[in-house]
Amino acid sequence: MTDTALRAPAELKYAEELDWLESIDDGPKPFAWRLSPKMVRLFILGSERADGLDRQIDQKWFGDRSFVERSIVTLASDRGLLLIGDPGTGKSWLAELLSAAISRNSTLVVQGTAGTTEDHIKYSWNISMVIAKGQSRESMIPSPIMTAMEQGVIGRFEELTRSTSDVQDALISILSEKYVSIPELDDDNVVFAKPGFSIIATANSRDRGVNDLSSALKRRFNFVRIPVVTNKRSEAEIVRFRTAELLRRHQIELELPPTLLDILLDSFADLRSAAAAATSDDEKLESALSTAEQIGVLEDAILHSQFFGDRTLRADTLAGSLVGSLARRAPEDLAILNKFWHGVVEPRSKNAGGDWSEFLEGGRSAIARLS
Repeated sequence: MTDTALRAPAELKYAEELDWLESIDDGPKPFAWRLSPKMVRLFILGSERADGLDRQIDQKWFGDRSFVERSIVTLASDRGLLLIGDPGTGKSWLAELLSAAISRNSTLVVQGTAGTTEDHIKYSWNISMVIAKGQSRESMIPSPIMTAMEQGVIGRFEELTRSTSDVQDALISILSEKYVSIPELDDDNVVFAKPGFSIIATANSRDRGVNDLSSALKRRFNFVRIPVVTNKRSEAEIVRFRTAELLRRHQIELELPPTLLDILLDSFADLRSAAAAATSDDEKLESALSTAEQIGVLEDAILHSQFFGDRTLRADTLAGSLVGSLARRAPEDLAILNKFWHGVVEPRSKNAGGDWSEFLEGGRSAIARLS
């Protein structure tokens, strides 16, 4: 099934690994968890020699282990988990990995938008069945959250702050009472959450002011703030991990030159520093300059090299992808990138030469085309 799915969920992608971990897991498990908390952490953060396992478990999420441990402890309690941070910090990926390890099902997801309604987190009706047979449990369509309640597993709510206050208020009762009433039915009109049910929500810290969370809803969640990865070594590991997945998915045989990875990491680090020093939004790129956006830049460059180049990743192609991905506003973003190319890339090109020189020319050409 993973071969035919464009993007398989974590529980399918790592099914064999999860089966093996479950077979050797003798630790205490909260509720109906498939893995113990220690094994959940090991699945997400990878194994070490001190774990004494017969096989290597690769690291899948890169960040401070304390964030993972606090998330696991929260889900073992009766509180919801809210992962909050800038775009591209891996909140959704961590939520998916946690759900896959704990419940072996990460697909019970509600996507928060301005159009999300209370029905999306409770239930709706199959109109044709209602007309034919009337309202009953058979004609009811449970939401992903209600399904998670009935099965005693993890439900996920993406971009919580993008949903309206009415939807957020409905979530308060679910987190507090752990049941949903169905007033349209006379009998069998309450769905109770089974042990093991919890909710992992994500929120973009840049969305403050869109639909701020009420104090009542905040009290129902434990907050785990996921920072932007700024450690160059950790960020390089994330980019390599995701790039390897990309190459496997597209069946591309292409080597990622270490010097180009360094150029990409250094460029994003310098652009972040410039954004931090900026005194107004007009002096900052609209991009969050996250690790996810670095991966997007690299993916664009790799695919361009594969389909329109000589299947070799080159610095000028990387520069063109970086400019094309980050220049979202004209002329503001183009002016910022042009300043960066003249003030940072050009001096490095003179000092280091090589790929930096090619990166300089590729960026200049890309900026000129968009100006």
